Amino acid sequence: MATRHESQELYDGPAHVLVDAQRLEVGVRLRGRFEPLDGLFHWWGRIDASADLDGVTRSGATISLETPYGTASGRLSDVDPWGRYRIAGTGRPPF
Repeated sequence: MATRHESQELYDGPAHVLVDAQRLEVGVRLRGRFEPLDGLFHWWGRIDASADLDGVTRSGATISLETPYGTASGRLSDVDPWGRYRIAGTGRPPF
C-alpha cells in the first residue's frame, strides 16, 4: 500500500544540500506557511553548521535542499554565530 505525505508547516531532521555535483548531508530545522496575500507557500529555516557546506557555498547562493519528502530550491542568507546558514524559499517546500 502506498502512503502519501501531507505537506506540513514544519520539518526538523536530516536533509541533503545539492551544490554543483556534490550532495552534502546536513540537519535542518524548517518552517513554512501559506501566505494568502501572494498565494504562495513560504518556507524558511536553518541548516546545521557544516564545514563541508562552508567549503562549497556562500551566503546569497541558491541551492537545492532535499529531504525524504521532496526537493526545493532555496536561497542562503546570513550565517548565525553558531555557523548555521539561514535558508528561505517559496513554492512547494522540501518537506
